[in-house]
Amino acid sequence: MFALVRLAVIGFVFLTIVYFIVRIYMRSLEAERLEKLWEEEGRPGTMDDFVDRGLADYERSLRRKLIWLVYVVPTLLVAVLIYVVNFM
Repeated sequence: MFALVRLAVIGFVFLTIVYFIVRIYMRSLEAERLEKLWEEEGRPGTMDDFVDRGLADYERSLRRKLIWLVYVVPTLLVAVLIYVVNFM
């Protein structure tokens, strides 16, 4: 039982680090995309305002919420693996 708790704690810490790295990376990609879009659309307003509004929209988007799969998918895979190894 202690090994399972240790696996869960270490796994949670590792997945949290991965989650924040992916979140920062995806946000930077979105900011870069918005900066290019700002230049292509004839530069409406200031770039900072345009990017800030775009990133606010990104925070509410489905793409942003899908990053939570970093926690869900590995947890399900480990649970299935534990089940298969122990009960089949």
